[in-house]
Amino acid sequence: MASYDKAIESYKKAITTAASVAASVMLVRSVVNELVPYEVRDVLFSGLSYLRSQISSQHTIIIEETEGWSHNHVYNAVRTYLATRINNNMQRLRVSSMDESSEKMVVTMEEGEELVDMHDGTEFRWCLISRSISVDPNNGNGSGQREARSYELSFHRKHKEKALKSYLPFIIATAKAIKDQERILQIYMNEYSDSWSPIDLHHPSTFDTLAMDQKLKQSIIDDLDRFIKRKDYYKRIGKAWKRGYLLYGPPGTGKSSLIAAMANHLKFDIYDLELTEVHSNSELRRLLVGMTNRSILVVEDIDCTIELKQREAGEERTKSNSTEEDKGEDKVTLSGLLNFVDGLWSTSGEERIIVFTTNYKERLDQALLRPGRMDMHIHMGYCTPEAFRILASNYHSIDYHVTYSEIEELIKEVMVTPAEVAEALMRNDDTDVALLGLVELLKSKIKDASDTKAESKDANKQTEENKDDKAMERKNDSTDECT
Repeated sequence: MASYDKAIESYKKAITTAASVAASVMLVRSVVNELVPYEVRDVLFSGLSYLRSQISSQHTIIIEETEGWSHNHVYNAVRTYLATRINNNMQRLRVSSMDESSEKMVVTMEEGEELVDMHDGTEFRWCLISRSISVDPNNGNGSGQREARSYELSFHRKHKEKALKSYLPFIIATAKAIKDQERILQIYMNEYSDSWSPIDLHHPSTFDTLAMDQKLKQSIIDDLDRFIKRKDYYKRIGKAWKRGYLLYGPPGTGKSSLIAAMANHLKFDIYDLELTEVHSNSELRRLLVGMTNRSILVVEDIDCTIELKQREAGEERTKSNSTEEDKGEDKVTLSGLLNFVDGLWSTSGEERIIVFTTNYKERLDQALLRPGRMDMHIHMGYCTPEAFRILASNYHSIDYHVTYSEIEELIKEVMVTPAEVAEALMRNDDTDVALLGLVELLKSKIKDASDTKAESKDANKQTEENKDDKAMERKNDSTDECT
């Protein structure tokens, strides 16, 4: 019993001592705040913090939300990264959404919560700190206070170099990749002006859903992936970091869908250049220089969108007729376009894709087609059995049907575009009905082709007969003259 009383007495003394120390600390702090100038206080507190940091084995990095008047991009990267590391041990979370029409919610850590993250075998601890700071009320903040938030990153002092040179760069790179994946792509147009007008691009086409030969598809994917990884390579060989693709083939073969699949694969914006709306080389230059990096420039139907003047066929005009006649003429030349594709202006941006499309490759000037301008020529042909199976999977979620063998044999005999096959498959939600409709379409096209061939044959035969009749008439006329 005596020992119990002694323990109680000891505990009371400890509590009293702790309370006394706390009161003394508060008193000292009050006295310091009242009597010591703030310059001296800053020096004093800085010295105490320095002593504490020398004694402690833990180091801390402070990442403020803002630096002066500018947003701190490292803070935003940390916030994005930590949102992927939320675990069940965290009791309080912050949920937000930046778009009222979006169902996607961003879940992040709340003030005072701690998150432990492992990187390369090292433990890093994160904490979100929020505090009120005084601001000049004359700057538009009537209360004179604003909330300042920061992330504190704590780790053992021996891992300081790893934190600065490995962990934080890893977080920034990871956050960038996340943002690239979540970013809504844009498609820009240049109608009625010499500037770009953007709208959101929600085209669903991907390489998985693209109806084309698998080997060709994979070669395009490999070429794109290799291109985006070769920044240092292009710099070393002294070439602009760009790549050109020519898509050619009949209408309805998927050229536009391939462009959208390329954009979705790379997460690149699209700039759809309407050349008929551009009135001079200088206007064209302003448009092209105004493009962002990591983008795709598209000129569709390059053979017929504009009458590009040939460099070697440039006609000499006199000053007298150029003042009046040339006012309404288009001044965009082939040289002006090529100067951006492969000339000095091609270095005005980097990590760019240039895509030209045409239904008639043979109509294009050879200057446009050579490597360095159009590096990869991609023929978009008629539907093949392999492309048909992809379309059937896309539209009806099937891998096989009893009509497959008949359809594939018919497709080999007739020229039908993927767009025509897709339209037939969309006409009915019933798979059996849709595929039977496709069979009828293919058979009708074969019959039409046969009838056209027969008519052509009859026309040729008639032409030959007419030639023979005329030859006979001339022969008879010649005989009559001789008699």
